[in-house]
Amino acid sequence: MTTPPTHQRIVTVRAFTQRFSSTRLGARLARHLALHQLESWGIPYASSTSSTVAVLVAELAANAVLHGRVPGRDFELRMTWTPGTLRVEVSDTRGERRVPEPGEAVLPEPEAETGRGLYLVQALADRWAVLDRVPVGKTVRVELDLPR
Repeated sequence: MTTPPTHQRIVTVRAFTQRFSSTRLGARLARHLALHQLESWGIPYASSTSSTVAVLVAELAANAVLHGRVPGRDFELRMTWTPGTLRVEVSDTRGERRVPEPGEAVLPEPEAETGRGLYLVQALADRWAVLDRVPVGKTVRVELDLPR
């Protein structure tokens, strides 16, 4: 007796992971490589999705460099794409400096020169979270829902 064939949906998961120096140059390079990776996955440069990811990676990488920096330690960018969802994660090694949880980011006063980064993340991401990173640090994860 033969086993009837099972119907399994094939799901392609694409992933990109890279470490960068905790410098302004490292943050800028993270944004450029993220956009290059999206293009290689078929998400065109300057598209709505690409532009949104550019802002998200720029803000999260800048936060990792400015607020999550530990001398001699890098930060990490990870992107995963599955049909319908793009996930962007930026990890740093400074776990004691927590960022506000989702829903807690507030718009600063109009004359303030800083403090809008997480507000932008909150406005652009469909979902986001702050996770502990093992063995040390934290990860800010954002997800975008994409058309299939």
